[in-house]
Amino acid sequence: MERPATTSAEPPEGAAPVSEPPPATPAGAGHEGGHHFELPRVRALLMHALPRFVEGVIAPVAVFYAALVLLGLNGALVAAVAWVYGGIIYRYARRRPVPGMLLLAAVGVTVRAALAAATHSAVVYFLQPTLGTLIVGISFLASVPLGRPLAKKLAKDMAPIPEAFLRHERVHQFFLRISLLWSMVLFTNVVISLWMLFNESIGMYLWFRTGIVAGLGAVGVGVSVWGFKRCLRHVNAEPSKA
Repeated sequence: MERPATTSAEPPEGAAPVSEPPPATPAGAGHEGGHHFELPRVRALLMHALPRFVEGVIAPVAVFYAALVLLGLNGALVAAVAWVYGGIIYRYARRRPVPGMLLLAAVGVTVRAALAAATHSAVVYFLQPTLGTLIVGISFLASVPLGRPLAKKLAKDMAPIPEAFLRHERVHQFFLRISLLWSMVLFTNVVISLWMLFNESIGMYLWFRTGIVAGLGAVGVGVSVWGFKRCLRHVNAEPSKA
């Protein structure tokens, strides 16, 4: 049977060209039970995410720290706000879509900077996102006993996963475990962030905390991808339903 043509997402500007990831198999295609699904290649996913990680994590830390050393706290706050709004202006100028999350981030960083400037405290600036991380971690944890794993909702938002595949009991159990995993990752992030924020210098906090949190995130992503691929193998190997 001839596979219908699909349109793959265009790689981010500036990223090295990568081979096209295989399209996700629509529900029911190639498997009568409708459970078959193929995960895009990990290399393609990483190449898609890397520029966003640099733009959203590494560059803001570098900009804030450089401005803090050269211009002081107020200069660093202005630089942090300018970085976010600069990204929005750049996208508008290049006629590229501006993600809603980036607009929300701009509002958030503006409020954070205003509060930090009013209190003359860098701790206030970094404390707010840490408390936000705590709330997200609680949300992941609370979704497990409710039987509505938050990880499944996020996966549906990020990838065209067939509903039939998501309804499979093994897949549901996988997302429950992954939601629990990410709640633990986020709680660890919060503990480390709070300890370093109140016990170390801002420079130490920026670089060491960023490295530790990035490492925790990488472990979480690695375990999630490995577990999902393992789950896929089991589900796709099941005999089709009559």
